[in-house]
Order: sequence, then C-alpha cells, then structure tokens
Amino acid sequence: MATALFTHPEFDGHVTPDGHPERVARLEAVRAALSGPGFKALDRREAPVCDRAELLRVHPEAYVAQIEAAIPDAGFVALDADTHVSPGSLRAALRAVGGCVAAVDAVLAGEVANAFVACRPPGHHAETATPMGFCLFGNAAIAAKRALDHHGLSRVAVVDFDVHHGNGTQALLWSEKRTLFVSSHQLPLWPGTGDAHETGAFDNVINLPLAPMTGGVEMRRAYDREVWPALDDFAPELVIISAGFDAHAADPLANLEWTEADFAWLTEGLCDLADTHAGGRVVSTLEGGYDLKALGASVAAHMQVLMERGG
Repeated sequence: MATALFTHPEFDGHVTPDGHPERVARLEAVRAALSGPGFKALDRREAPVCDRAELLRVHPEAYVAQIEAAIPDAGFVALDADTHVSPGSLRAALRAVGGCVAAVDAVLAGEVANAFVACRPPGHHAETATPMGFCLFGNAAIAAKRALDHHGLSRVAVVDFDVHHGNGTQALLWSEKRTLFVSSHQLPLWPGTGDAHETGAFDNVINLPLAPMTGGVEMRRAYDREVWPALDDFAPELVIISAGFDAHAADPLANLEWTEADFAWLTEGLCDLADTHAGGRVVSTLEGGYDLKALGASVAAHMQVLMERGG
C-alpha cells in the first residue's frame, strides 16, 4: 500500500506578520522537498475542512466560537504574543484538523499504509480553551479521539518529538486513559512544561525532557531506555506522530543538535512499533521546524521511511 500525503493550498492562506517563524514559506519548503522523483509514489490527497463535531471532541463550543470571532476581515489579530490570525487562518486551521481526521480514516480503512499531513497552523500547543504557540486547535489530539470514539479503537499512542513540549496535546489527553502521550523536548525552553513528573491522570503521559545541546546519540539512548519499552507495553492499535523538526541543529528557536538521520531513526522506531502492535498504521502531522532547509530535508527523511515501510 501507498503512503498518503494530505495537504491543501488553503494552508498558505494562514498568513502571519513579517518575520514570524511560522510562515507560509515553511510549507513551500516541504512541498519542494517532496516534489522530486523519489516521492512520485505518494498518494497525494486534499485535506478537507473538518466538521465542527471534530473540534468539539476536545474543545468547548465557546472556544471554537471565540476563534471564529477573532478572525479579521483584513490584517492580523494577535491572540497572544506568538499566535496571530489573518483572514485565511480559520480555513487553514479547519483543514489542518480535517487532514488529520481524513488521514486517520484512510489508514484505519486500509486505503493506505500510513499518512503524513503537511499542514499549518500546527496544533500541539493549543489547550482546551487557549490558543498558544502558533496553534489554534489540537490537531493530533483530535486525530486520536477520532480513532477512539469514531473507529472504536482501544489504545492510541501519540508521540511528539517536536523540540517544544506538546503542552496542548498533554492537556487535551491528560484524562484520556485510552491514550499514551509521549513528548521528548528541550527543557528548559518555552513553554516551560513537560517535567518528567507530569504523568497524566492515569499514568498515560510520558515526558522526556532533554538538556540543551543534546545530540542524536543521547536522544537515541533516552528513547531506547524510556520510550520504546513503554510504548511496547502499551501496545497501541494506532501510532500518531506530532512531527516537529525544530530539534534540528540548524533550527533558530532551540538548542538541540539532531540531524535528518535522527528523525529517520525515530520514524523507523515508531514504524517498528506500529508493525508489531498496530498493523503498521501510522499517521503523522507536521508541527514545528523553522529553518527552511533543515525542515525540507528532515521532512524528506521522515517521508522516505514512511514510504519504505508502507510499500
């Protein structure tokens, strides 16, 4: 089976102020990286606009209405110091969620082996009723709840290797005992959460804080020691990846020292886990990554593994 790539031109409609790191050029870099002959076999699909009910799996109606009301007719509105919306932001955010939902549906239906959602805005910092960290809605958490509540799965793992702690996904899944949320991230670093003692309401959260300047060798040892055994014990029926690539050594917003090979190694490990427990079923969604060259190369490395394992 093929690997699906879900994306849409409306993601470019989420325009941020000049100099903002989460910018349209990020997806341009991803598209360029995936345009070569090595990616011809991708099953390229449009990310649909999600139904409102998908947002309400994790966010209250009042919060959804708040985001809708904040969208300007022109220019920008700052929801906080980092998170801005412009006229096209709501459509982009609805397609980000919709792409993740459609990817879950396609993978669980057996239409494709695995899937990657190249979307923006990202989602892993959006809390229950608080936009933050460039994020409006909890894309990965909603995908997990779709798999559990719509498809009837019993165990879904969400693994977040973005350099920033996935505080939003953690908050949205904190009391969801059918999930295991794993976040590796630099600490200290914004948003300042993600200590190892944060373990969820049902010991269903694992945080792996990494010191600044941690390289790939140390990261791999930490995953071997703490993450792979826990995921193996959990035996997920679906693996969802919050694929942030800002732990790359070239990224301007943090201080980890990973390379494309490290992202490929992580993807291999997660695919191994999915092969063992989940019939190979993996859904990955784009989070951070702000050096354009490093982002493109890292996404390409991630996708090459997904395609090899899916084929």
